[in-house]
Amino acid sequence: MMKTLTAVAVCTAIGSAQAATIGNTEVSYGGYVKLDAMWSDFSAGTISGDSIGRDFYVPSTTPVGDDDGSDAVFDMHARQSRFNFGTSTKLDNGKNIDTKIELDFIASIGGNERVTNSYSPRIRQAYITYDGWLFGQAWSNFQNVSALPETLDFVGPAEGTVFARQAQVRYSVGNWAFSVENPESTITVNGARVETDDASVPDFTARYNHNADWGQIVVTGLARQLTYKQGGADEDETSYGVSVSGRYNLGKDSIKFMLTHGKGLGRYIGLNVAHGAVYDGDGLDAIDSTSGFIGYQHHWNEQLRSTFLYSFFSADNNTHLLAYSGDPTESSVSYSANLLYSPVKKLTFGVEFKHAERETESGKDGDLDRLQFSAKYAF
Repeated sequence: MMKTLTAVAVCTAIGSAQAATIGNTEVSYGGYVKLDAMWSDFSAGTISGDSIGRDFYVPSTTPVGDDDGSDAVFDMHARQSRFNFGTSTKLDNGKNIDTKIELDFIASIGGNERVTNSYSPRIRQAYITYDGWLFGQAWSNFQNVSALPETLDFVGPAEGTVFARQAQVRYSVGNWAFSVENPESTITVNGARVETDDASVPDFTARYNHNADWGQIVVTGLARQLTYKQGGADEDETSYGVSVSGRYNLGKDSIKFMLTHGKGLGRYIGLNVAHGAVYDGDGLDAIDSTSGFIGYQHHWNEQLRSTFLYSFFSADNNTHLLAYSGDPTESSVSYSANLLYSPVKKLTFGVEFKHAERETESGKDGDLDRLQFSAKYAF
């Protein structure tokens, strides 16, 4: 949500917001405060309290192996709360130049839970837009954020969605948008993930948006270079992907969906549930994957609504390279349902149940059952 401090001569009230003159610049702010409380039961052993998978659902953190009968764990935090600040300035040529900076605390370092729970703010987005151009850090042009269903979990369909924010230069014209974005490769080396930043070219994306009365459909494409240049190796491999996503309106209800397929997508999919490629000592073998989700939101009345969600990820690992790749994720699926109650606009209380499963290439599996309660106020 955004509120606006409009450039006027004298301070005035606009609803519950105040407006003031700041030259030719319109200043805006927004965000929300959110409390999350979760009971999580892992079938193959509880993950440590400092794991990001305890703050929200991250598919790769679900333990696999024998059922150890561990007890459920309880977590509570307000780390998803966020704040954004923006400006819009009218220039002498009649055009606008806009900026946005957005911060939250969900994946940052900071204090522990013993006394103050002090977590450092982290940058989510910081960009400039002018005359169709965007410069800065923003959601990847390969991702369709508007297709994400409304969930209490931070991401929701984590294994099934494209999800990336990064530095980029983007140009939008009509229904099209093109970008060059910061490259990064995640490579499996001797069973461990290695993050490399040695690409000689940026990641390239293209996007087509179609909006209609019935909803929206978005088609995106990605082409990039995977690299591994360490320990005397100097290897690269081409990676590509295509994603189709959108929304179909059913009165007040809606269906949201995404289907993505590609070679070496790695960090772009499922919060990096699979790596981009495997290094076998001679070269890189890019990992093929298919992922997607479908979510249905139903409005019971003006104050009550629910989202029912299915999400999946499947990797086509080269079994001849398991000696180099270890035991990578072969598949991950999750199901969730929630009930959201908004007694007044912008204030939401909710409860959500999620069941998730992960299986590795060797057949080891594990699951997660999570019950989550949240309170959120957007301003």
